[in-house]
Amino acid sequence: MSYAEVYESWKSDPEGFWMEAAKSIDWIEPPSRALNADNAPLYTWFDDGMVNTCWNAVDRHVEAGRGEQTAIIYDSPITHSKREISYVELRNRVANLAGALRAKGVEKGDRVIIYMPMVPEALEAMLACARLGAIHSVVFGGFAANELAVRIDDCKPKAIIAASCGLEPGRVVHYKPLLDGAIDQAKHKPDFCVIFQREQEVAQLIEGRDVNWHGFQYGVEPADCVPVQGDHPAYILYTSGTTGAPKGVIRHTAGHLVALNWTMKNIYNVDPGDVFWAASDVGWVVGHSYICYAPLIHGNTTVVFEGKPVGTPDAGTFWRVISEHKVKSFFTAPTAFRAVKREDPKGEFIRKYDLSGLNAIYLAGERADPDTIEWTRKMTGKPVYDHWWQTETGYTIAGNPVGIEPLPVKVGSPTVAMPGYDVQILDEAGHEVAPGELGAIAIKLPLPPGTLPNLWNAEDRFRKSYLDHFPGYYETGDAGMKDEDGYLWIMARTDDVINVAGHRLSTGAMEEVLANHPDVAECAVIGVTDQLKGQMPVGFLCLNTGAGRDNAEVVGEVVKMVRDRIGPVAAFKHAVVVDRLPKTRSGKILRATMVKIADAEDFKMPATIDDPAILDEIREALQTIGYAR
Repeated sequence: MSYAEVYESWKSDPEGFWMEAAKSIDWIEPPSRALNADNAPLYTWFDDGMVNTCWNAVDRHVEAGRGEQTAIIYDSPITHSKREISYVELRNRVANLAGALRAKGVEKGDRVIIYMPMVPEALEAMLACARLGAIHSVVFGGFAANELAVRIDDCKPKAIIAASCGLEPGRVVHYKPLLDGAIDQAKHKPDFCVIFQREQEVAQLIEGRDVNWHGFQYGVEPADCVPVQGDHPAYILYTSGTTGAPKGVIRHTAGHLVALNWTMKNIYNVDPGDVFWAASDVGWVVGHSYICYAPLIHGNTTVVFEGKPVGTPDAGTFWRVISEHKVKSFFTAPTAFRAVKREDPKGEFIRKYDLSGLNAIYLAGERADPDTIEWTRKMTGKPVYDHWWQTETGYTIAGNPVGIEPLPVKVGSPTVAMPGYDVQILDEAGHEVAPGELGAIAIKLPLPPGTLPNLWNAEDRFRKSYLDHFPGYYETGDAGMKDEDGYLWIMARTDDVINVAGHRLSTGAMEEVLANHPDVAECAVIGVTDQLKGQMPVGFLCLNTGAGRDNAEVVGEVVKMVRDRIGPVAAFKHAVVVDRLPKTRSGKILRATMVKIADAEDFKMPATIDDPAILDEIREALQTIGYAR
């Protein structure tokens, strides 16, 4: 079947489409229906089925005779260590850990916070919770104590599983003091904490509360998989909210299993046994969906990588991992390739490695600018597919369904909507706009299985954040357009559409122009307040290593480029050269914070910021052009 036929088969019979997809999952009691709309717009999927995530991700592959296949490849250039864990070994390790948690009182429905670096034990902790029907909440390792405390008070965990430390190039991140500080600050106190001691730093355990990861597992009875209802929450993942208070996105168990399993072949075109690598972190949604769950549910080998795209030790580390572990499908954020390109603009490292086993590269997490896509495609000789989704959806909204039918790539577009998603472009009044016109991107309800059904203990906030603005739709918060072929173009967050003298303009479109300059490695455009025009665009440029150009010359050239390609209406007159841009740890540029600095407004330090010192550099750069007084 072609993509158009598959999409139409979903649209004409969504119930039949998802019930067919559900057959690929092992059920304890199969569901009698796919969608339950009784409580619309709070929809549920497969809610009367009984199932277990850990069984589907681990045990069933062992039972099917594939226990000796590698489940997890751990590769840590920071610690110079590598190891492989087979499915049978993973099953035994997870069953033991689950048994030890159960012996200390963790049961179905209890919450467990996981505060771990990129080590296989992080996945084992997630799977052990799933085995018991406990609801895990992974918090990015190294998150500040006060942010961790907020999450402890929101989900009230019975236990916290943490590592003694995390490792960054050249430094050790001390997790245990952050954990102790968070528990001191939180009103809710966990019953106990499990500490995975790393040899780089052994943490001090608090008697009566803390237990050693290895020690507390001795002599326990391994746990079997606990059946849960289809609508039982698998996990809570906190995403930053506009109010500063985090939003606890929840994921129902059955829909999560069915949808993620479907994506592995249809979108990423991998078969069971193939090696799949998502270069992300378990603290982010990509880490949940595509480091831990989807590859294992589908019977793939997943790579757990503890390192960076550059500096561990060089800009060739991605290519080494792909070559050495025979990665077939690779997924990362555009920001990673921008960092690699900046260090290795001619792709000299790429030529050192054999990438013949790699079928395709997938980008997500932020807009993939055409320049980065073209560079990656040219240097690797591989297809590069941008695809678009969100923490809330858990997997692809729009992408290239390579496993069904590879569609022609239009650089700058994540291609087309996946089955399950009826994506529409709306004006402020909620009416669909014409092809080629910019508007708010919304998805007609119900959202497909595996997407967020609600927020943890915050139904009012869920409705207000996503459903109220456009009744009958899920509001994505992104702005963009559809072309005549139905291809989607994500131009900016809704907040990044700026109004210059009455003209609605996308900062993303301006960034696309800046990124085309041969000396620009990375860039961002924000809208700052202007008394006369309402808002004015300001560009930030990071130049390629060794560009050797005068900054003022480059700024003059990019201002002219924007004028030539977008027109005088953009009123693009100001750009500054900076060493780096402020980002979250997942690589998203903190544009909203930059706007507040430019407008001299107070702001809350973003919890996910990679390096707060960068904000002072941004302020100083803005002051040189008359902003951020």
